[in-house]
Amino acid sequence: MKPDRKILTNEMDNGSRLVQNMNKDQKDRRDKMDKLKHWDRFRQYLCYHEDISLSLDISRMRFEDDFFRQAEPQIEKAFAMMRELENGAIANPDENRMVGHYWLRNPDLAPNGQIREEINAAIRSIHEFARKIHSGQIKGQFGREFKNILVIGVGGSGLGPRFVGDALRTSGDKIRAYYLDNTDPDGIDRVMELLDKDLDRTLTVVISKSGSTIETRNGMEEVKGMYRQAGLEFARHAVSITQTGSKLDETHKEEGWLGTFPMWDWVGGRTSVLSPVGLLPLALQGVDISLLLEGAQRCDALTRNEDLRSNPAAQMALMWLYATKGQGGRQMVVLPYKDRLILLSKYLQQLIMESLGKELDLDGNIVRQGIAVYGNKGSTDQHSFIQQLLEGPDNFFITFIEVLKDRETGSPFIADNSTSGEFLHSFLLGTRNAISKKERESITITISEVNEITLGAVLALFERTVGLYAFLIRINAYHQPGVELGKKSAGEMISLKNRIVDDLRKCSGCKYTVEALAEKMGEEDIEAMFSILRHLVHNPEHGIKVEKNDSPNMNIFQYVYYYRG
Repeated sequence: MKPDRKILTNEMDNGSRLVQNMNKDQKDRRDKMDKLKHWDRFRQYLCYHEDISLSLDISRMRFEDDFFRQAEPQIEKAFAMMRELENGAIANPDENRMVGHYWLRNPDLAPNGQIREEINAAIRSIHEFARKIHSGQIKGQFGREFKNILVIGVGGSGLGPRFVGDALRTSGDKIRAYYLDNTDPDGIDRVMELLDKDLDRTLTVVISKSGSTIETRNGMEEVKGMYRQAGLEFARHAVSITQTGSKLDETHKEEGWLGTFPMWDWVGGRTSVLSPVGLLPLALQGVDISLLLEGAQRCDALTRNEDLRSNPAAQMALMWLYATKGQGGRQMVVLPYKDRLILLSKYLQQLIMESLGKELDLDGNIVRQGIAVYGNKGSTDQHSFIQQLLEGPDNFFITFIEVLKDRETGSPFIADNSTSGEFLHSFLLGTRNAISKKERESITITISEVNEITLGAVLALFERTVGLYAFLIRINAYHQPGVELGKKSAGEMISLKNRIVDDLRKCSGCKYTVEALAEKMGEEDIEAMFSILRHLVHNPEHGIKVEKNDSPNMNIFQYVYYYRG
């Protein structure tokens, strides 16, 4: 007798549903266990400090429970080296310099009375100068009060104040800040177009420790010319932040600028935001710099504690050590869920990558260390790379930045009985859970809101973490030979450009391929010559023209005219 096909089908369907239900039950139990496990690790490792309204959650890094115990000898050495640093040890042997950005928010820690008084005097002068600008005691040349500041500085001289200023910007700011941080002519024009009708109401702050930084010098000279074209004396609208005796220091004295503020050789550019480099522009904007310094000072005090369970910087440095296995090549994705913190990843790129990207360790061994930093803001920009984070190479860890306060006022309910801020927060939690389910790792920093105290604490937290991590892997975080090498190479290219132009001008009307010109000049870097010539013919200043050929390397170059711009 043949089996009833209909009965068999029903039994198979019932069996399939039973298996599906069993699989669902197993999945539900597994999810429940995972959530309980996450909660247990969260309770165990959460580092929270009410004093700075900041917490650090490292529970979603997959380290073993004995990791801290095994790392104790290394972190104890790092603490000892950090104490020596703060006590005034020479930390930058290339330039025989101390590293003292920690003294900026607590001058009493400075190694001598002179440094202590210089810091205090600088802060007093910043407060006084900002008061005179805001009250109209100091005005522009045409007698109008300043309403803009133009900050000319590159690297840390621009990134730090720009990040903090943008994060704390409000409609009630006393002065609006603009920045020139590159030597891109079009970029300069775009900024200056915004200031064109109010140039006499724009105070320019020129920042350069040596006074010879190329990008800063170029920006200053271009801006000077624009003030002249507007019938204005640049000196009556300018202040400097520089080192005593620098070229910029000499310039401001010779021309009689409105004032000057100090930079010290013991403060590196990437840690200068809480020096006059950042404090002056921020005070002029209307930021309460006393609270900013207070937040950093409070965090410094907490991160000097050698109890790992209560030290967020030590915990984060050890997580970096765990994630990288003490070696270079790992990536850190920074995802702040707050539009005000959109520039945080750019700021951290310089702080972390310039500090930790090193070829040699302290013993001179080739190690090629570094942590690559990228990211932007959640949830918008995670759409551009979350797919790779979930399913691509596992060569990264994420640092989520969570801000609890949505806005100054209450929010309307949009959908699902929820506000826009609640949706943003749910995206953060959902993304973090998805990352965890894929066994990818993350750290979460939570602050109550974006204000001077919390931002000061965040700045100090990352500065301390970078210092401790560098000591853990035995590299020097406080010099940057690669940066200097790049500057030297750029200078060589300018020299080569001048030689090319001079050689073409000597024989007006003579025509050369790049190879023929290189042979005439005795120059071996033909590729660089070709790139320079291609740039010259797209700009009128040197009067170089090209006759194009089918093959670009066979193009004919010649000097045609003298530019009268």
